[in-house]
Amino acid sequence: MDMAKGLLRGLAGAAVVSATLLALAGCQDDDGKTGANGAKDGRNPVIAPGKPGERARTLSPEQAARERPDDTPNAADQTYVRGMIEHHRQALTMSALAPDRASSEAVKGLAERIAAAQKPEIGAMERWLARYPAPGGAGGTGSTGSAGSAGGTGGSGGHDHGAMPGMATEQQLGELADARGADFDRLFLTLMTAHHEGALKMAGQALAGGNNVAVEEMATEVVATQTAEIHRMRALG
Repeated sequence: MDMAKGLLRGLAGAAVVSATLLALAGCQDDDGKTGANGAKDGRNPVIAPGKPGERARTLSPEQAARERPDDTPNAADQTYVRGMIEHHRQALTMSALAPDRASSEAVKGLAERIAAAQKPEIGAMERWLARYPAPGGAGGTGSTGSAGSAGGTGGSGGHDHGAMPGMATEQQLGELADARGADFDRLFLTLMTAHHEGALKMAGQALAGGNNVAVEEMATEVVATQTAEIHRMRALG
């Protein structure tokens, strides 16, 4: 499951965490009676998994609804998603330079994979924001149009990118755009490695302070995917 699919599942209400209550189907006997501790009104009971060493509990649908963990997005979730959209957009801007400037086929292939992964992720995160707008209707991602279409820092929307770890400066992006061949390869790998390392820091902050299941899945996927890409880029460098 890639990150975008995981996020979409979360947006559809199908994300599952270890503490999620599992509904049992087909728990009624042929005579219409329910099993032990089951619902007696024809509705399926719900099983709440116990902690290690504890037995599971059988709950009514009402009890299950009350005990379902509240994953309402908090400020950390909002900050992560809005920031990561901008972070991804800059990665797309950098990756778009590779086909005409890189000399290494491995670097070109890496840039292509980064773009192929992060563009749909931006779309998924924008859909998350549409479902969970910030309190007061605050903006923060600039235009939600085609990802990566903006120049410069990839659609900054007036943000202070210094607040986001790993973001390249305007000067660094200019140097990357001017570079060719092996010089481009080296600079691209240097900047993109730092960019990915910044994304890991942002994901760690979301995992530590966030509350929404979909954002947790997204951040976990970023950690897995971008850690692997960091290793690949260091090997290429």
